[in-house]
Amino acid sequence: MLILGFKPGHDGHIAAIEDGVLKFSYEAEKDSNPRYAPIGVNLFIEACAAVDRTPDAIAVSGWTEGYPASAPPIGGGYWGVEKPRVTSSVFLGDHLRLVTDSHERSHIMCAYGMSPFPQGQPCYVLVWEGHIGSFYFVDAHINIKKLCQILPYPGIRYAFAYGVADPTFNIRSGHVRLSDAGKLMALAAFGERIDSRSSEFDLVSALLSDQLTLASLDKQRFSESRYFNIGVESREFKDLARTISDCIFDLFRERVRRFVEYRAPLLISGGCGLNCDWNRQWADSGLFTDVFVPPCPNDVGTAIGTAVDAQLALTGYAKIEWNVYCGQPFIDDLDQIEGFCRREMHYHTTAQLIQQGAILGWANGRAEIGPRALGNRSILAAPFAKSTLDRLNAIKRRESFRPIAPICLERRALEYFDLRGPSPHMLYFARAKTDSLQAVTHVDGSSRPQTVNLRENPRIYALLEAFSEVTGSGVLCNTSLNFNGAGFINRTGDLARYAAKAGLDGFVVNDKLYVRTT
Repeated sequence: MLILGFKPGHDGHIAAIEDGVLKFSYEAEKDSNPRYAPIGVNLFIEACAAVDRTPDAIAVSGWTEGYPASAPPIGGGYWGVEKPRVTSSVFLGDHLRLVTDSHERSHIMCAYGMSPFPQGQPCYVLVWEGHIGSFYFVDAHINIKKLCQILPYPGIRYAFAYGVADPTFNIRSGHVRLSDAGKLMALAAFGERIDSRSSEFDLVSALLSDQLTLASLDKQRFSESRYFNIGVESREFKDLARTISDCIFDLFRERVRRFVEYRAPLLISGGCGLNCDWNRQWADSGLFTDVFVPPCPNDVGTAIGTAVDAQLALTGYAKIEWNVYCGQPFIDDLDQIEGFCRREMHYHTTAQLIQQGAILGWANGRAEIGPRALGNRSILAAPFAKSTLDRLNAIKRRESFRPIAPICLERRALEYFDLRGPSPHMLYFARAKTDSLQAVTHVDGSSRPQTVNLRENPRIYALLEAFSEVTGSGVLCNTSLNFNGAGFINRTGDLARYAAKAGLDGFVVNDKLYVRTT
């Protein structure tokens, strides 16, 4: 059975599941398109070209026709955990089944379908994102029960706090900049928690109030606050970032605790599942037997979730086999590039270049699904010097307080980080065990490592092994290969333009190494 899943609206993507295997998940923002882009004609044509027959079913993840989530529904709409609607339809002259799901349920089914636990294993599920902040139980028969709404709008509240302090933030009420969440997460590491009895805690209390509405998230409402336009790199705001991050997690943990009756694993979905600090705290909480976060917990997993739900409705099976490297294939559309010398790529030579200070783009095979660069659309560098972090942030045109992640050999990960186990999708914070990795260790001693083994990514594994032979260290800097404000670079022409503009020392495309000559 072939199922095509569609996610309308921002973070648009198209996923294909065939006979229980995820064939691909193509994301609209990839190939240097604007971040959070919706599905366009080109992506639709690309997805249709990647399948060899008419699908048996099309699955549409719920969304709305505007903002906020209370606008008129698309498909199954935004809210609800009811089973999907299955109807008959026609696609290019062929009859098929049309399955429409809610956005809320598609988040749950993405995490459930991709999780490593067998079908029938009861699970708890936390969905926390811009609008949804709820806790669920999935029983042995895959019946979903919503246990409670913990706190609505957790992601919006979190990102909005950054905007209060940022003098450049002038967005109308009820709106946030999605990119601010990652910036707040980075700043939290610089701060100390504010005493809840202090008057400085008032903004935190207001932002975490159960009575808060989207309309009340108006920056001007907080114009009398000491944090209003104070500057995001001020000492005071760093403390606020630490405090609101801790308080959101504490609130969710305490409210979730009341509903945990069984020893079972926790599945996490929604954009807040990209917060590595929170993920580690859930894993350390002791409330659950295990914790699973898919590599695409944000909205770029919901087409997968709806396709999983369609598979369940049509076959009774809700699990899929998947590989994180099933995004768009790289398009090698250019060979000779002015300003760069092309040669055959050898791992040892490339490792030596990096050891000597070169910062290289690295593009190989199919793109990663989800927003994290996991070694196929990456910028790589040596992890030792703080100056490398500064240079990488300048290349990326990012704020200087943003951290860079490490990518490391799985077999040596415990030498460097206090991980609880493998971390192949860069979703958990860990403490660095050594002072030698200054470029990938955040100000508070934390990092968000990706671990790599030979089976999961043989090419980046081979490079890490070569770097280990050259330097003794099985760790590299790893950050995403993209233009500022766009998704991953996916063709040689764009990569060459980026390398020249951003100042990369070279780049690798599959088996070809390009080294800057000018």
